[in-house]
Amino acid sequence: MRRAAVAAVTAASFALGGGAGAWAWSVAQHREAADARLQAQERVDEAVGAAHAEAAAAGLAVGVLGASGTDGVLAAARPALEAEVEASRTVLDESDGQVADDTARLALAAAIDAVPGGPASAAAMRAATARLVEARTAVEEAVGARREADEAAAAAAAAAAAAAAAAPGAGTDGDGDAPAAGCGTTYSGPAFYTSTPTEGGDGSNGRLTPQMLSAVSWTTDSRGTPFYLRADATAALERLNVAFRAALGHDLALDLAYRDYDTQVAMRAALGSVAAVPGTSSHGTGLALDVPELPCTYGWDSPARAWLVANGPAYGWVSPSWAQRGGSNPEYWHYEFRG
Repeated sequence: MRRAAVAAVTAASFALGGGAGAWAWSVAQHREAADARLQAQERVDEAVGAAHAEAAAAGLAVGVLGASGTDGVLAAARPALEAEVEASRTVLDESDGQVADDTARLALAAAIDAVPGGPASAAAMRAATARLVEARTAVEEAVGARREADEAAAAAAAAAAAAAAAAPGAGTDGDGDAPAAGCGTTYSGPAFYTSTPTEGGDGSNGRLTPQMLSAVSWTTDSRGTPFYLRADATAALERLNVAFRAALGHDLALDLAYRDYDTQVAMRAALGSVAAVPGTSSHGTGLALDVPELPCTYGWDSPARAWLVANGPAYGWVSPSWAQRGGSNPEYWHYEFRG
């Protein structure tokens, strides 16, 4: 309608001018100028229309808020919070065992627990959503950092393994093959074997019941006896073994795990002070294991020990200070579960 009005005004002007020379422009030039003004006005109209639309939308929002209090805002805040709770719970579940320590996961769990379950203001729900996003992001970053550390450790272990394989007198591959020359076991005493749960035990050191122990899934000793550990230690070791195998290409070899009281008595009699006093051994708690005493495979400078010392603590398994090189009783084969 605006274009027709401008054309009408232009035509009227020409009629009044009547060719008396009052207009120096031709009719065509006047029409071009009118079109230019019209296009400019249309652009202005579009901008004004957009501004009016925004104002109308804002007015509608205000009207809704005025009509129903905070219902509209609450209706938007609650689904956003619930979606973030679900995403955060998924990240919490999937990050189990995938971080170097559980600090970030504990913070995320606390943020989930703190989510208001009943009536809450929109501001409270938005704040809870923001806390969840921050905590979830921290866990995701921790998982990424752990993955990068594992990849770096795997690369270092592979390089060390290659160097060890190229060195004179390189040892076994950790799968139970006979050790190479110069890499035999450092143990020279009588044979001892891992123990089974103690039927009728009272739960004390060396007398753990079947209900307290669980067998690892991937190996047994040379007599076919499963390696038993306390249930939580076994679960952690299962996760550790998956990462160990990915890094070094074979399962973790075991030599001893749970040791019952009678076996500890026999070891003390045979080995003297090298073996712990019966009733005090960490093996009697189901929280310790020994890998084979093969120096080239699991010894002080082996890729396997380097990986276990660097990565074991992430799964709760450590080389205790007394068993480390320079400790009070150095044992490169001994590891304990600290949770």
